[in-house]
Amino acid sequence: MAQRKRIFIDMDDTLCQFRKRYAEKLKSHPEIAYPQSQYGFFADLEPIPGAVEAYKTLEKSYDVYILTAPSYLNPLCYTEKRVWVEKHLGLETTPNLIICQRKEFLMGDYLIDDHFYPFTGKMMLFGSPEFPNWEKVLEYLA
Repeated sequence: MAQRKRIFIDMDDTLCQFRKRYAEKLKSHPEIAYPQSQYGFFADLEPIPGAVEAYKTLEKSYDVYILTAPSYLNPLCYTEKRVWVEKHLGLETTPNLIICQRKEFLMGDYLIDDHFYPFTGKMMLFGSPEFPNWEKVLEYLA
């Protein structure tokens, strides 16, 4: 049996809507310079349209991991990112959550992220003209 290819998927602005919530919180509470440091910020992020369904589709054919960089000045984010994964992708997905500041240290076939990282496999820049949404990502990986 052939080895399944490995995909890493970022969380913030790839699986869930970080910038949208950040802007909303900053507008409603301008006195809080870092809204992402508030309790519940990461746990309550909305999924990007199509992200949850895309994850479930990809895990049928690939080894899929969530690879997210922490807001290391905010210890709440480590737990809240785990809570988000369980809430939206299920408890069975939580062992595939990797919280790591240095994404380039991991080896895989694909990294789907909204920021560019040096990566040994194919870097798929989510939100770019080539991969503007989950529909285009799935088309490419089909």
